[in-house]
Order: sequence, then structure tokens, then C-alpha cells
Amino acid sequence: MSDIQFIDVERVFMRNGEPNAVLHGIDLHIRNQEFVAIVGPSGCGKTTMLRLAAGLDDPTSGQVLVGGTEVSGPGPDRAVVFQQFALFPWKTVAENIGFGLRCKGMPQAERAERVRHYVQLMNLQGREDAYPHQLSGGMQQRVAIARSYALEPEVLLMDEPFGALDAQTRTVMQEELLRLCSLAPRTVVFITHAVEEAVYLADRIVVMSRNGGAIVADIDVATTRKAENWAQYSRIEEVMDLPSFVEFRMQVWRLLREQNFQTIASEMA
Repeated sequence: MSDIQFIDVERVFMRNGEPNAVLHGIDLHIRNQEFVAIVGPSGCGKTTMLRLAAGLDDPTSGQVLVGGTEVSGPGPDRAVVFQQFALFPWKTVAENIGFGLRCKGMPQAERAERVRHYVQLMNLQGREDAYPHQLSGGMQQRVAIARSYALEPEVLLMDEPFGALDAQTRTVMQEELLRLCSLAPRTVVFITHAVEEAVYLADRIVVMSRNGGAIVADIDVATTRKAENWAQYSRIEEVMDLPSFVEFRMQVWRLLREQNFQTIASEMA
């Protein structure tokens, strides 16, 4: 099981000598192999939550559990994909994908087979010997995702992984990620500023407040997606035309707009 639990989590940073609670009283349960998108204004604590789940930071109080075990640092059960591709420029596509496997001591023959599998899964055939500078941004992010998946973690933590891509490439990558998650399900935490992206990809959308680092809404998309069989549509633009998609998008936008108005009003007071 690879569920993730935030139990009364608070994370306080010091700012100009004063405590600043980036997260406050966070209670959230992400179920095994569930895809959860976290959205909210800049500075609301989205990335802090992801870093806590990754073991890259510690809560000031409360607990973060993965698979029922308290997180005490990074582990092989979790992989992180950042907005910047973080590929080794001197290594080929195959070498980048296989790097973590080599560090784990996996035998060469098994490593090569694992790399081949994920090269095919991410549609990177024919690029195995290419270097990152020879690839488009979308191709580089495919390599980064393949590298994470090749380790076969139970949890995939993604911090705006498509934020640096152009609109067309971003759309293709969203479709590819949805396909990959259907073929090889993982528990996914996905940070994004793009509302349409969150609605298209996620089983649930968690909306964060701008101030106080609290959860203001937890929206179930999966039930509607299954009932209306969104999977029958091969293109994102077909899904975006559905009335249910439009309603989810407006619901999230209204919540985010409300957070922005509250912040402006508090600043003007």
C-alpha cells in the first residue's frame, strides 16, 4: 500500500525573525494509486507539502505517513519529478533513465531490460543514444518521468512538471501522463497552477488557501470521470468540451478567485 497521510501537519518558517506558518493543521489522506492534484495561489504551501511527502523537509508538528510509516527522509518508495528536467547532460537518454538503477546495483542485463521497457512506455524509441541537448523540452521531460518510473516507486511526486513547456507540448505530455498512469498506476501527488490540467489529470483536486496554508476544498473528479467515461475521449480538447469538465473548472476557478480577493482585501485593510 502506498497511501499518503498528512495528520494535523504544521510547517513554520522564520521570516524576518518572526514565525510564519506556511502550513497549518493539514489533514489529508491520499489513497493508494490515487492521482491528487494540489492547486492554490503562489506561496500557499503546495510545494512544501510535496517536499514533506518526499522527505526533503520535516513538519514542525504533526505527521506525514507513506504506507503507514512516518516519513523520516527520502526513500526508494518515492520519486520526485521537478519542473526543471535535471538530466545529466553528459549522459544519453538510456544512461539517464538507468542511472538510479545503476546506483541501486541492478545487474547490467536487468537494467538494460528495465530501461528498454520504459523507453517504449514513454515513446522514446530511437532516442536512446541521444543527449539531452539534442531533445526538445517535451522529450527531456519524458526522459525525466521515465527515469522516475524505472525505479518503480510506489509514489510519484510531481512539482509542476510541465510548467516549463510550451502549450502544445504541455497538452501532449498531459495526455501521455494520463496514458502512463492507466498502464502503470502509482500514487501521484501533482502540483500545478493550471486549473484545466488539474481537472483533466486528477482523481481529486485539493484547493489551498493563500494565507494560513489550509485546505479550503477537496473535490472528487474521479466519480464523474468514471460515470461519464471520460476515457473514451483520446484528446484533451474533447474532454474540455464536456459540461462536467466546464463545471469542475469553474468550481476551482471560483475558489481560487475567492482566495485572491480575500488576500487583496486583507492587504488593503
